[in-house]
Amino acid sequence: METRTKNITKTDIAVIGAGPVGLFMVFEAGFLGYKCAVIDSLPHIGGQLSALYPEKPIYDIPGYPSVLAGDIVEKLAEQGEPFDPQYILGNPVSELTEQKDGSFIVGTATDEIHCKVVIIAAGMGVFTPRRPPLENLADYENTSVFYSVQKKAQFEGKSIVIAGGGDSAVDWAVELANSAKHIHVIHRRNSFRAAEETVRQMRELEAACKVTVHAPAQLSELHGKDGQLEQVVIADLEGNKTELEADNLLCFFGMSPALGPINDWNIDLAGKKIAVEASTMQTTRPGILAIGDITDYPGKLDLILTGFAEGAIAAKTAQGIIDPDKKFKLVYTTSKGVPAA
Repeated sequence: METRTKNITKTDIAVIGAGPVGLFMVFEAGFLGYKCAVIDSLPHIGGQLSALYPEKPIYDIPGYPSVLAGDIVEKLAEQGEPFDPQYILGNPVSELTEQKDGSFIVGTATDEIHCKVVIIAAGMGVFTPRRPPLENLADYENTSVFYSVQKKAQFEGKSIVIAGGGDSAVDWAVELANSAKHIHVIHRRNSFRAAEETVRQMRELEAACKVTVHAPAQLSELHGKDGQLEQVVIADLEGNKTELEADNLLCFFGMSPALGPINDWNIDLAGKKIAVEASTMQTTRPGILAIGDITDYPGKLDLILTGFAEGAIAAKTAQGIIDPDKKFKLVYTTSKGVPAA
């Protein structure tokens, strides 16, 4: 049997995860003079921002009162472009091997990345959507049933059922209400876990007859043909059923994260996260750092801007590993500038 030769990449830092924090790591490392290879199981950069809600506004990025998730990804890629990163996409990391000199080989099904430092920026790991227990759900997935919104335009003029009670469900109910034919929101409780202001907006849209909230209620049946939904049947707590006209069902019950092969890398974990030293972003295994939502330490906040700051700390730590005799000097971009793309 013929053994396929893997593509070999040699770099300073292997960044596992091409989400926003991983993309910013390219800039922070590049500013100190180090090259990065960025690996992601998804076929595109951006992580959850691109995969789950590229057209969703985000409000907590400094300097942007409101910015689309997809636009953040585009700007981060542009920011890192002068430092010539190599993106290795579409295959998950499957193995990590430490060499005698302390360097590493990160492996996927098709590539080997030889590096001096590994930085894990994998968000919460590999995500799969939590699916409702409906008998014929698979018949409609990716045609009428979705777990994320990639393009708002595809839902214009449609009757949409949104299931869930968290931020994603309420945010999209508000976001799509003015372009959809009608929105039905299904939640098993009367109270919602979303931000109070967004819930208030949804209630205003309900008063304007653009949104109908069914709570407490849950999904019961799907009806349609050839992958196209026609009706979503819901049931209240007493089992009374209601048929809703529906072109699409959006399910926002959250995602189930899994660390995958990271579990086997002899790194101390804190539940489903990686334990790090906050002052260095160093894991319990020398040469392997972690940043972003996948990390845990006292006082940790799971915010994009926190991950950006962690990237700057990790870059300093990486310099100490790659060039231990080189004294770190904090240099400001306003004085040094960055190379032209």
